[in-house]
Amino acid sequence: MHSWVDGQPADAVPLKDRGLAYGDGLFETIAVKAGQPVLLDRHLQRLHEGCRRLAFAVDHVLVRGEVQAYAAALGDGVLKLILTRGDSLRGYGINPGAPVRRVIQGSPPASYPQAHGTVGIRLFSCATRLAEQPLLAGLKHLNRLEQVIARAEWQDAEHAEGLMRDTSGRVIEGVFSNLFIVSNGLLLTADLKRCGVAGVMRAEILAQAQVLGVPVAVADISLEQLRQADEVFTCNSIYGIWPVRECAAMSWSVGPLTRKLQGIVRALLDI
Repeated sequence: MHSWVDGQPADAVPLKDRGLAYGDGLFETIAVKAGQPVLLDRHLQRLHEGCRRLAFAVDHVLVRGEVQAYAAALGDGVLKLILTRGDSLRGYGINPGAPVRRVIQGSPPASYPQAHGTVGIRLFSCATRLAEQPLLAGLKHLNRLEQVIARAEWQDAEHAEGLMRDTSGRVIEGVFSNLFIVSNGLLLTADLKRCGVAGVMRAEILAQAQVLGVPVAVADISLEQLRQADEVFTCNSIYGIWPVRECAAMSWSVGPLTRKLQGIVRALLDI
């Protein structure tokens, strides 16, 4: 299926595009089932916040309509929506007259080993640290070099994901997912006010846990808290929830709250 650029089939963007030159943009990776974009409202809420913070003037009704139309044509798969600040002047200065560019790409459904979701995964403890930048914290912006470098740290099939900490040593997230721990019945995920991506599935799990009456908290997580956790799992909007069984010298069992939330998420994603 062709990609779309500004609502039209296309296979390229101009060389002056600021997303290409500077990573000046945002993106959303959306699961599509039976022509419907899953968790679309949450994806667009995060995108709206990113546009506000980057001062992107975007017609959000138009964006929603294009995403829905592309998803309907895609059927089943993964839709990637990219917004950039459009064409650049020379240098970092913003061209106030350049319209925001909209790019939509489609790919087949993601395929992961079934064992990741059943017996759980092993995390690679990444040496790469996330820089602390509150201005960009939480956003899914196009500057992903930290994740690219971290992902290059392991090549084996034994590790399905990587654990990322910030420059102060706090546990933040996976390379392409968010992370939760369960300690004494409390569901805890990292505070992302300094760095990290505020994942759509992370938000959904927090909401579902509150419906279930599970105590939840968003706070800093130390490596020792991770080590002492009763359950650990990662999540994103494509694969749902993966229980974590090992990371370096640490190990955990796949616990009941992880399984309960996993069942809810599987029904949501139809996987």
